[in-house]
Amino acid sequence: MSAASALYAGQVMHQRLRPRRHRLAYRLFMLLLDLDEIDALAARLRLFARGRFALFSFHDRDHGAGTAEPLRAQVEAHCAAAGIRLDGGAIRLLAMPRVLGFVFNPLSVYFCHAREGALVAILYEVNNTFGERHSYLLPVAADSGALVRQTIAKRFHVSPFMGMDMDYAFRVVPPADALVVAITGSDAAGTVLTAVLTARRRALTDAALARAFLAMPLLTVKVVAAIGWEALRLWLKRVPLHDHPTSPADPVTLATGKRPAHVS
Repeated sequence: MSAASALYAGQVMHQRLRPRRHRLAYRLFMLLLDLDEIDALAARLRLFARGRFALFSFHDRDHGAGTAEPLRAQVEAHCAAAGIRLDGGAIRLLAMPRVLGFVFNPLSVYFCHAREGALVAILYEVNNTFGERHSYLLPVAADSGALVRQTIAKRFHVSPFMGMDMDYAFRVVPPADALVVAITGSDAAGTVLTAVLTARRRALTDAALARAFLAMPLLTVKVVAAIGWEALRLWLKRVPLHDHPTSPADPVTLATGKRPAHVS
């Protein structure tokens, strides 16, 4: 059994504070996949496959540049461009798998480790419902401890109900027995939106995958349906719409620098 890859089951909550209050919460599960273990997992598990149809599957083109280039090489290149050296350290991707061939990940998170094991960077990969993708790569402060705090300016259009003149603040408890990924979106007037993922670790086995499917069947289809339903609710609340700006020319926004003592 893999010591790194795992299944995480939990809940995601979104709460909008302005200009209208709006809250949603739903259960979900995600896989934490060590990029070096995926082939071994596919060989060991009957319900999980790589690059082909299965109850659960992982396709490299669902992430990164959407090409045949290995994801590890892509992430390592982005880290090198930001002045962060992994030297072959583990890269672990937190994302929903394809379920019966379908997936949509609003957010996938890569935990990037140095060779000696320290977490040195986190890459946040964002997909919108317009078929666009952009990522934010941020170094992890050397003294972060159990809670990683990071901030970066918003550069990618996600929702027509959210403007671009915002900053993101991330608070992350990296994967262990539990994990937390919390994001606060703020503008000049203060907090606009908070989103929090909380989940607990389960061993990645066929039995765990089967239980997850029975508890939350067609999860990835429901995610897309929920996005549409919540958009309708926001529209009915007369939340203003924002124009869709041009996506950034670069696929990744880099917060450059070699692991500063503080990223706040």
